[in-house]
Amino acid sequence: MQKRPYGDTGEMLSIIGFGGMVVKDVETDEASRLVSEAIDRGINYFDVAPRYGNAQDMLGPALERHRNDVFLACKTRERDGAKAEGELHDSLKKLRTDHFDLYQMHGMTTDEDIDTVLGSGGALETFVRACEQGLARFLGFSAHSVEAATRLLDAFEFNSVLFPLNFVNYFEGDFGPQIVEKAEDKGTARLSLKAAAKAKLADPAARTHEKCWYEPIVDRDLMSLAVRFTLSQPITAAVPPGDPDLWRMMAEIGEDFTPITDDEIETLKKEASSHTPIFAHPAA
Repeated sequence: MQKRPYGDTGEMLSIIGFGGMVVKDVETDEASRLVSEAIDRGINYFDVAPRYGNAQDMLGPALERHRNDVFLACKTRERDGAKAEGELHDSLKKLRTDHFDLYQMHGMTTDEDIDTVLGSGGALETFVRACEQGLARFLGFSAHSVEAATRLLDAFEFNSVLFPLNFVNYFEGDFGPQIVEKAEDKGTARLSLKAAAKAKLADPAARTHEKCWYEPIVDRDLMSLAVRFTLSQPITAAVPPGDPDLWRMMAEIGEDFTPITDDEIETLKKEASSHTPIFAHPAA
């Protein structure tokens, strides 16, 4: 698996990651097998969060013997500093580690989110203190809003931003290029979500994959184009869907990664025109 620099930190991350949702609600032996398979494929970037059901409980034991060989990222949706600190320590305990390589504010979306984390007693104070105490090496955030990402990138020198970057969002929702450009200008590493998402579900109850709240790409040829499109952007790595079979498919595509061509981009533009993006910039 190819690796790319994580900003200017000196860390090198596998271009395909492993999302904790992959081991949510699986048996202990299956969790260990999936993590070992990821390690064998050369994947060293693992991402998890408390909101992913029992994913932390399953990933911790499965990853424990590999901990020194991987880059472990975790998140919190708590905006208040005291609550964020409590969740940080709970996550460290469940993941059986004394530190996270990357700790992130999860799902930053609204002005209220940002005002709270940046304000007195907000989560950012906890994040900075965690670095000072050696509980986190690098700091970042995930965002589902161009505006939120822009505000945060201007407010603090985060090491990375994690955000949805896929062809439908990009071409039909005008969502993604602004965050890439802003983060590049700031020298902030870019990490991607939802490369293998196809479209927003008209009826959430009609989901075909329990761990995907959107319609995922299941056709291998289309997934190859979609993943290669995302990996051809100036990003470090992409986190696959939580479905184990789709994770494996995306990992295999990542192992054989070649940059997207102009003709293939035209194919994706035509494909995108028939889908509703899961995220869109309001101006789109």
